[in-house]
Amino acid sequence: MRKLFVAAPACVALIACASGPPLGSRSTWSDGDWHAFSPAASSRRTPDESAAPKKELRLPKRARDKAVHAARNQVGKPEVDRHGKPYPDDCSGLVRTVFDRVGIDLLTDAKPEDNAVTAIYRFAQRYGRVFTGGRPVPGDLVFFRDTYDLNRDGRENDGLTHVAVVDDVEEDGTVIVIHRVHGGVRRYRMNLELRTQTKSAAGRLVNDWLRLAGRTGKAQLTSELFAAYATVLPVEPKLQPTTEKLAELDAAPINGSQR
Repeated sequence: MRKLFVAAPACVALIACASGPPLGSRSTWSDGDWHAFSPAASSRRTPDESAAPKKELRLPKRARDKAVHAARNQVGKPEVDRHGKPYPDDCSGLVRTVFDRVGIDLLTDAKPEDNAVTAIYRFAQRYGRVFTGGRPVPGDLVFFRDTYDLNRDGRENDGLTHVAVVDDVEEDGTVIVIHRVHGGVRRYRMNLELRTQTKSAAGRLVNDWLRLAGRTGKAQLTSELFAAYATVLPVEPKLQPTTEKLAELDAAPINGSQR
């Protein structure tokens, strides 16, 4: 079988994120799916921290507004602008950069066996709320499972492999997310009520393709690979859309933030 070799960034701790090649991992090869040149991982389970006592975050004012603004500023860039921080250029690096804007280190509760996405999920359970029903709001997190064959066994048992930030929710329930994918930082759509459709009856795009077809099966949509939402930041009054207000938020100091 002909293999395509791709140079990817150097390996860093706590990585696992991909829609296309697993950006941030070691060099990869593709046979229609993407695989890392590292030992195969075992099947992963989603962590359950529901019984653990909730922890409180110390946050600046309008933390959610600031996080959403930081995510939107990344859209269209070919790689994550990490502002000099040692984060990987992948989905986890994007989310960590966004939450760093409000003084949050999403890997605070990481365990040795976690990939970065699983560690962020664990953080959300300890400091916020993870849910699968209802509608999210801008600034929430979205977790996806099995976006690539992490352990290279040809089965969908790779656990949490991708994370994004909610940008907006349209009237029909379509959720707009911001995430790092193979082409850079992009907006994708996801509608859980139309899980197997790319378009609505009216012809509107409601789900984007998140996993390409490969040796492990057919291509899959964002809605088909959805795992959970998470709320970490407090819900505040409606976002201020004016340029002046956003500039004010960016200039505000971060006081009493959790590091």
